[in-house]
Amino acid sequence: MRISKKAKILIKINIKLFIHEYSTLVLFLISYIIYYLSLEPCLDGEEICGNNMKWIYKKLFQIILSCEISVLAIIKILFYDSSKLHFIHLIIVFGIFLFRYHDFVFINHGMYNFLTFIIVLFLNLFILLIFKAIIFIFKIKSKIYIALKFLLIFFLFLVYRYKFPNIECEDWGKGLNNTSIDNNNEKYGCQIRLPKYCQYKLFSSFQDYTKILGVNCSQKKTNSRKVIFKKSKSPYITKNTKKFGLPFTNKGMIGCLDGLDSDVLKDYVFNNIFDVDENKNFSEPEVVADFSKDSLGELHINLKYNDSLSKERKNLENKTIPYSNNILIIYIDSVSRASSVRKLNKTLNFFEKFISFKGGFNQKYPEEKFHSFQFFKYHSFMGRTAGNYPRIYYGNKREAKNIVRMNKYFQDNGYITNHCCELCQKDNSRTLHDTSLDELYDYQLLLCGPNIPRYHKPIIKCLYGQNEISYLFNYSEQFWRKYQNNRKFSNIIIDGAHEGTMEVLKYFDDIIYNYLISLFDDNLLKDSSIFLLSDHGVGLQSIYYLFDFYLFESDLPMLYMIINDRKNISYSTQYYYLQQNQQTLITAYDIYNTINNLLFGDNYRYILNLTDEKPTPKSPYGISLFEKIDQKLRKPTNYEDMIHYLCI
Repeated sequence: MRISKKAKILIKINIKLFIHEYSTLVLFLISYIIYYLSLEPCLDGEEICGNNMKWIYKKLFQIILSCEISVLAIIKILFYDSSKLHFIHLIIVFGIFLFRYHDFVFINHGMYNFLTFIIVLFLNLFILLIFKAIIFIFKIKSKIYIALKFLLIFFLFLVYRYKFPNIECEDWGKGLNNTSIDNNNEKYGCQIRLPKYCQYKLFSSFQDYTKILGVNCSQKKTNSRKVIFKKSKSPYITKNTKKFGLPFTNKGMIGCLDGLDSDVLKDYVFNNIFDVDENKNFSEPEVVADFSKDSLGELHINLKYNDSLSKERKNLENKTIPYSNNILIIYIDSVSRASSVRKLNKTLNFFEKFISFKGGFNQKYPEEKFHSFQFFKYHSFMGRTAGNYPRIYYGNKREAKNIVRMNKYFQDNGYITNHCCELCQKDNSRTLHDTSLDELYDYQLLLCGPNIPRYHKPIIKCLYGQNEISYLFNYSEQFWRKYQNNRKFSNIIIDGAHEGTMEVLKYFDDIIYNYLISLFDDNLLKDSSIFLLSDHGVGLQSIYYLFDFYLFESDLPMLYMIINDRKNISYSTQYYYLQQNQQTLITAYDIYNTINNLLFGDNYRYILNLTDEKPTPKSPYGISLFEKIDQKLRKPTNYEDMIHYLCI
């Protein structure tokens, strides 16, 4: 059967009409399919896939291809077919992308794909506008747009290929007091592989979003009061309440009255708040959110001294002779050693004052000396807190049973304990273990704001007109002042540095430094040991994830330590090993043992190792930094769950 010439013409016309009418939808459909394929789950596990560059590049290629096809569809809509149908479709498309659940967990990697897609899309549109302007000004035919675009991409590739390698890492291994990583393999065993190029030098100045966006906590608007009314079922507040209070309770927790993530804590907090002005029968609260002046609100903190607790713990002090009567841990999630040197200038200057082994800095403390130590080869187990935090505080893996957080041992030996945490949960591991309530700290402050994401925000987090972490140090300082005559264990956990730009950390520097100087100047750090540490380095995949230096930043977190001279610490033994271990491969298990060694002093050597049946303050997987570490035992086979091993 022959088709007439007229029928052929009609078929061609219909095909053209179909292509004209539906090709945009087809392009978007293809883009959806490819984007959906890019969301392939990581079946090998988060850490393995997260460090598999072939897998990363495959996902990256799929996202970019999906985006390029969407750009073709958008160009067609904007310049060739501007029907209302396609504009409505375009809105629906980005509505789907925008409101789809985008998890930050890399095993799902939804947010990473989404951000990559949006960045590539806007780069495409930006390039399009530039070339459209060139085409309009110079009357160039629009058909050469694609050729010009690929020329620009090729130019950017050349910049990447020949410019980036010039960004060398000559200063990456530097530490305090003009020291640096010592790769003497015969002396220290572990020879660290150093990164050749540090691309953060190119991008860092463009990623300080706190500065770029002009974030000022004192001017940041908030609807905290409305959120409290919305979430609270407390019978002790009314719509006229301006001051919201929550007293310290036997639950071992106080909060800032809003935005708590844990359902149990959230319900408890919101259902027990009260109107400070109207409910005089309640005890005076430690924390008050005050909106009497303006809608921004103020957070007032007044830690309550407990005389009976002080006397009770005093009676337990004779159970042990510690190396330090006071322990302070400042734990900042997701900070590499190299990043701390770049961003915590003032804080590390405080540690640098005590770097001299011969005497330290003793103007404020004439009867004792302080010495600081920096650990260049402290190696994380994985790029997530869940794999490192339990080892530091429990001395065991996340999945282990019958483990006890170290503060319990300090409480049993006369220490009053304090915990200040930016995360809205009692403890990082509590929800994973059947742990007993007697592990609670004596004083806890948990903070979160109703409008602030808990993780990954590349700007400072504000709460009631101040940088959120300032309240943690306020509460901790009150603790040190009110219990200055007691043994103390104080733990401060900061989460705000857990973001990809590595820029937010510098906004903590003044707060931490001022806190330390305030305690030091008022002689409150007498007989104290201080730890400034992290669990892993860079914690959030970002543009840096494409470069090799990211691996070194991720696997070598910061660890600094100040200890005071005590008569029962021998210069010829403990101090010598501390010096040697600064260049030795160490892990979170060693930190756990070191902190507990400070508690039990010389008797620590007689404590039995932790087992699956019985928790003890000594992890069998680690060695106290006051002792000699045999590098021959520090092999990859002894740390099978360590994702990387940077020692050559």
